Amino acid sequence: MIRTGEEYKASIRDSRAVYMNGERIKDVTTHPSFKPLVDIRARIYDLQHDPATRHLMTYREDGEVHAINNKLPLSQQDWWDKRRATDTVLEDIGGVVTRVGDETVGEMWSLFDGQDVLNEVDPQFSKNIRNHIFKVLHTDPFHVSANTDPKGDRSKAPQEQDPDMLLHVVKETDAGIIVRGAKYETAAAYANQAFTKPTIANWGDAAYSDYAVGFICDLGSPGLKFICRTGFAGRAPIDDYPLSNRFDEVDTLVIFDNVLIPWENVLFYRHTKAAVFIRATLHRYSAFAFVQRNLKLADMLIGAALFNVRQTGLEKQQAVQEKLSRLAIYREGINAHLTAAIALPERSPGGLMMPNQSLLYTGRVLACSQLHEMMHIARELCGGQICVTPDKAAFEDAETGPWLEKFYTINDKWIADDRRRLLAFARDLLNSDYAGHRLTFQLFAQSAPFAHLAAVYRNFDWDGPLDFVRRSAGLSKKVLDEKGGRTGDRAVSQWFGQVRDAAE
Repeated sequence: MIRTGEEYKASIRDSRAVYMNGERIKDVTTHPSFKPLVDIRARIYDLQHDPATRHLMTYREDGEVHAINNKLPLSQQDWWDKRRATDTVLEDIGGVVTRVGDETVGEMWSLFDGQDVLNEVDPQFSKNIRNHIFKVLHTDPFHVSANTDPKGDRSKAPQEQDPDMLLHVVKETDAGIIVRGAKYETAAAYANQAFTKPTIANWGDAAYSDYAVGFICDLGSPGLKFICRTGFAGRAPIDDYPLSNRFDEVDTLVIFDNVLIPWENVLFYRHTKAAVFIRATLHRYSAFAFVQRNLKLADMLIGAALFNVRQTGLEKQQAVQEKLSRLAIYREGINAHLTAAIALPERSPGGLMMPNQSLLYTGRVLACSQLHEMMHIARELCGGQICVTPDKAAFEDAETGPWLEKFYTINDKWIADDRRRLLAFARDLLNSDYAGHRLTFQLFAQSAPFAHLAAVYRNFDWDGPLDFVRRSAGLSKKVLDEKGGRTGDRAVSQWFGQVRDAAE
């Protein structure tokens, strides 16, 4: 049931209206701004068939082969398998990409957990969720999510401004709902479907709202328009900007101009309770792949910085080693949170296996909040040559090339061409427009920093420290909430409880 890369490309050669730089794009599979990422997504599909990697990327069930990253996580081993599959992709392509489907499909599993809430609204919505999870598993689409809204006047409720500023339902029909508005979504122009989610809104005491809607959108639907930002690929030679030209994931404003969403694709509608629940639990699974990519980004920072200090002979200086150690601490901090989140998993309300939520969300804050500082440390270690080095054409020119060969060659190990390549890589990683975009994207991609901290607040075990201090200070149990305190670390207690239950 897994697709090939060519089958994926064929699926997005449709009549969708994609615009960039004021022009309509005829074919996103061949346009220079889209082709690099389309090819990467196609490569991911082909990795599932490649004899060297298919055992890492797929699993067999009931006689069919499925993608590991689409599998509902039912066990701890499922998360180890998913982590290994994502690493396989990033190692193969040689860089970091985020919106390629394995992260965003996790948001569907959060809906699976919310079936009790949605059953209170309409049992059909819960059935739709199960059907779509089954569909993703068996048809292997490129699945993304439409999350961010045009902001409008955020001091006003949605109903108090242009009603189209935020996505909403304008009409019900026998076939489904008609929606208008807009959403930002990376990769939408070359994906198959999107989980379109409600705005982050202050619903107040309202039980119903036309803005509280979530659905699966076929991205080939009539009435959709994709207005894309300018791509980084193709702006400058790939030899001078090796990351920009290979890994730019094009962000898109998706316009919903009276788009029909069939009832079978509606996951919840009007009930604000459902919208609040989904927003609060949206990333309990998808945050794992997102944070894992930060781990690989940290590897890129370390590799670029360490190569630069080694080739100039500065690695043995204490000040340099201290900066390298800070990069290593950042990297291993992310690694520790990911590993511990799998090692101490939790059962979800729907019976799935979740990465430990407190550890996962804390790891996300670590990865995102410190990235700018780590990029600056790497920039210091790479030095000023990442902003002054001439481009490849100057190295190849008959008149300037010999001079650059002379001044950029250090020894037999570090010749001019390798130094130029390394400095071009570091410049694109740290100093280019692409680097700035990546930094901002990582900060906001799964929600704003305040929402990252709110997720930590909701998932941290406050009872453990409270009960510890109560007992140490000799306080009565009256000072605790009615549910009482919990002695020790919740995650560790749960783990030993699971081990004990298994032994019995």
